Amino acid sequence: EPPYRPNDFSCQTRDMRIVTCTWREGGETYLYGQNSPRYTLSETSSRKMALCKASCSKQCSCSWAIGQQRIWNITVTVENPLGKKTATDVFDVNHRMYPTAPFQVWEECTDTEITLHWNYQNNGIELFCQTEVLQPDGKVELHNSSHVASRHKHVMVRRLQPHTEYRARVRCGAAKHFWRWSEWSQPVTIRTKEGTPSGKLDIWREITPVLGGRNVTLFWKQTPSFQANGRIISYEVTWDKVGDGSKPERLSLSSVYNSTRIFIDNHSYRINIMAKNNVNLSLPSVLIISSATDNSRSIFSTKELKEGQVNGTDDGIFISWEPRRIYDSYIIDWCNFPRLQPCDLQWKRFGPNTSSAVITSAAFFPGVRYKFRIYGSVANRASLLEKKTGYLRELPPQLDPTVRDVVLTYNSVTLSWDSNLTNDSEPGFVRGYHVYVSPIQGNCNLKGSKKHILSDDSELCKYTIQNPEEKRYTVEHLKSNTKYKIAVKAFTGGGETPIVNFRYIDTPYNSNIPYFVFLLVIVPTLVAAICHWKMKWVKEWCCPVIPSPNKSKVLSFNEFKIGSEKVLKINDCIPDALAMDSNAEGPKL
Repeated sequence: EPPYRPNDFSCQTRDMRIVTCTWREGGETYLYGQNSPRYTLSETSSRKMALCKASCSKQCSCSWAIGQQRIWNITVTVENPLGKKTATDVFDVNHRMYPTAPFQVWEECTDTEITLHWNYQNNGIELFCQTEVLQPDGKVELHNSSHVASRHKHVMVRRLQPHTEYRARVRCGAAKHFWRWSEWSQPVTIRTKEGTPSGKLDIWREITPVLGGRNVTLFWKQTPSFQANGRIISYEVTWDKVGDGSKPERLSLSSVYNSTRIFIDNHSYRINIMAKNNVNLSLPSVLIISSATDNSRSIFSTKELKEGQVNGTDDGIFISWEPRRIYDSYIIDWCNFPRLQPCDLQWKRFGPNTSSAVITSAAFFPGVRYKFRIYGSVANRASLLEKKTGYLRELPPQLDPTVRDVVLTYNSVTLSWDSNLTNDSEPGFVRGYHVYVSPIQGNCNLKGSKKHILSDDSELCKYTIQNPEEKRYTVEHLKSNTKYKIAVKAFTGGGETPIVNFRYIDTPYNSNIPYFVFLLVIVPTLVAAICHWKMKWVKEWCCPVIPSPNKSKVLSFNEFKIGSEKVLKINDCIPDALAMDSNAEGPKL
């Protein structure tokens, strides 16, 4: 194929003495050897042919000395036996300056400023240089500078962080007729000098009453708002009595420590903790420890505080509290490892408008009970407000209750048990107990129970005790002289473990059955036999031919009695018929 027109043809200079033109081959011609494409550069105005010999690999280029000429009209011609193509570039050399990369880059710095110096080849062209500063967080800042004559160039970068590592590099371009940037210089790594620590440490305390005073364990940590601005070499702790005016006591601790214990008497104390680097101390963080009298009142009041239960979420443990207007902040403290001593006390501060938080920690595990204390703080003095306890996630109890007493009757069983769990060892809050009962033979259908299906599809009767303090239960409606299996399980918010072990009982024989048989069968039979034997006497007694008023229950009231005789007044009733008992008494009647 004939040659293709050269692509991206342009020319530039790096030192105002040599011009280099570059281009890319247009496409494959499938001609090789002597027939492969040949490139020729010519200057149109002066008709100079073959200014240079082109070389092509990934990109074609050709260079020549420009002398005093500044305006050039360059044509590149590519040809092979099947044809030729051209491309043209007209330019002013002063407008095609492509500087070489700056070299010999070095720096001078303070705690917040860097002055970056460099050299570059002087071509009498005013250069516009740009400095790139890479921040520790990965962000990039660009700073510009313009210099004309001197070979020694520099730029000042301000508002940097003390004792922080930065990376910087420089590139330049023509200031008047910008063509393109030079390559970047070799990067340099710079660390600013140390400065005074900014911000305050976050501090907390734990108070333990002892004989003659109190042990105060102090804790501190660096927060995001605190900047060490250097290498922390020590922590300085001072404490003195509030309002006493006495010289404070001092303690200096190595930077590897984040806690210490001091002893104070029963007065109120002010405690300051500062971080120190090679330059200066940070601002003091202040705690006010109330007097022992105030503390005793506080301790007395905290005994009355009940521990509220809190629940875990997907992110942590959710805690809420009742806000009080008098406090300027709230503090929650807890132990990451509550079963260890010391327990690795942690704390977190919240603003005055906060009344809930999700406490997160990589140390939180399901089935571990965590205790939280909520404090309100005003003027650096903290007071305990509420206590909470909860789990990241509740788990079923690992230990079953121990049945210590079984009382049997022919139709019931009364179970009493002890819980093997202590508050700290419980993997969840015990919500109550389940009592399971089933006869060895057949399914269970006891009155008042619910069915519970095991994994092997066998049925149990389940009774639920919702009160965790209730550890006694009576199962009724059992059959006498029958073998049953029973089990008692505690359950938490995480459920309960599968039933593995049963206890077996045998209800006794019902000894009252002969007695009931005697009452219901024998006695009525004897009565019937006697009545049959004395039929006439019974009939005369119960149903006489002529009723006796003295045997009448109707006439048993006092108003019907005259002396010892029962009398029925005729005017009190209307007879159905009248019969003469004796003719002799007829006239009287």
